[in-house]
Amino acid sequence: MNYLLGIDIGTSGTKTVLFDKNGHTVASYTEEYPMAQPQNGWAEQNPEDWWSATCNGIRAVLKQSHIDAGEICGIGLSGQMHSLVLLDEKGDVLRPAILWCDQRTAVECEEIHERLGGRERYIAITANPALTGFTAGKILWVRKHEPDIYAKARHILLPKDYIRYKLCQVFATEVSDASGMGLLDVPHRCWSAEVLEKLEIQPEMLAKVYESPEITGRITEEAAALTGLKEGTIVVGGAGDNAAAAVGTGVVEDGKAFATIGTSGVVFAHTDQLSIDPMGRVHTFCCAVPGAWHVMGVTLAAGQSLKWYRDNFCDADKIEAQKLGVDPYDLMTAEAQNVPIGSNRLIYLPYLMGERTPHLDPDCRGAFIGLSGMHTRYDLVRAVMEGVTFSLRDCAEILRGMGVKSDVILACGGGGSSAFWRQMMADILQCPVATTVSKEGPALGVAILAGVGAGIYSSVPEACRQMIGVNAVQEPIKAHMDAYDAYYEVYRNLYPALKESYHQMAKL
Repeated sequence: MNYLLGIDIGTSGTKTVLFDKNGHTVASYTEEYPMAQPQNGWAEQNPEDWWSATCNGIRAVLKQSHIDAGEICGIGLSGQMHSLVLLDEKGDVLRPAILWCDQRTAVECEEIHERLGGRERYIAITANPALTGFTAGKILWVRKHEPDIYAKARHILLPKDYIRYKLCQVFATEVSDASGMGLLDVPHRCWSAEVLEKLEIQPEMLAKVYESPEITGRITEEAAALTGLKEGTIVVGGAGDNAAAAVGTGVVEDGKAFATIGTSGVVFAHTDQLSIDPMGRVHTFCCAVPGAWHVMGVTLAAGQSLKWYRDNFCDADKIEAQKLGVDPYDLMTAEAQNVPIGSNRLIYLPYLMGERTPHLDPDCRGAFIGLSGMHTRYDLVRAVMEGVTFSLRDCAEILRGMGVKSDVILACGGGGSSAFWRQMMADILQCPVATTVSKEGPALGVAILAGVGAGIYSSVPEACRQMIGVNAVQEPIKAHMDAYDAYYEVYRNLYPALKESYHQMAKL
């Protein structure tokens, strides 16, 4: 029996999953770690936490499965996108990683557009505007504000590619994750010499770019000793978390889409033809299928919104959940189901970390609109869920306007595991919603890529057809659609009404 290993270096934790060659989960382990917010709108993590979690995860799944490490024929890596990791000449980390949800680089993003001769020229090359979450602005920020650290930097990596370096001692990335750095010529799937020259970033600081199923390195003797893996095991390019989730849900051909509610929220559609929004409201990236792309809208604080609410206002639910041996989210959403659509005239704006699609505004922040003395914490729970789903509809509406449509949306991420939330997605997005049989998402996606790299499967679509099953769909309910439409119209009008206030508050 051949096995495949998928490792997903996420924002809240690293998930390590061992699969057989048919995509069935053999063993799984997740280790969480903290995120620091040293200033309002900032977000950082220690890359060594990712490496520790990776080593612990690999050892754990090997122990659980009782297999010989030599039976693992390939390893795939996924991870949070955009986050900046800087290494010195010895390969040591120079500073905490600046994460994808960090909003400190608004000035640097304006500078990037100016250096490239305007926003339009930059989008023509990278397929996206310079955004605060993307890596390029973070590089310029460190160079400007921490020149001593930048002077020591020799390597610029993304989170999963830092783990690749620790496993294989190679500096490599792949097209899907590299697309989110703001340095890649997305139409041509290579680093842009023009962008690097005008931003004064040395090309040798960047990793070699591969396609996602390509072999990028092999497990070193040192990494084998730390993890229990067999020296020489191949590691493929892998993919950024959303591109990996697309493979893990079978969204690898035209006409397929998924929506995820993880820390962030995404509506993602595959396309064999390059399609770019000239307004930059949605992202066009190279996808994990060689020669193809994907278009996606991103909301920054989806599952993070519900986690923030749980952590700060639901201690009673956490205590009760511990007594019952269940997840606090299950208790919270069960109570929220008893609240009517519209949360008793309460709307939540999920802008805890600023927002990308469709506003591209690092200054906007979360808000509850319509609070009254009659509201309970479960009204607020439902309002959070509805607000997050409205933000996904914002994304879906732009894709539809670009002619990118889907007959069924596959739900994934933590939010996708809730039947209640999936029905809400079907009703608000006005499209049937289904789930895949496997819940492993990005970890399965990169394991599939590893299977292609190892020669078990001839292509990514062929591997997905063999390894991924889909459950029955949940159809939208007409009465629910009409009720949500009324609240969505109010939701859409709130950001324009508050925009100037957000910017005023940011200056205080």
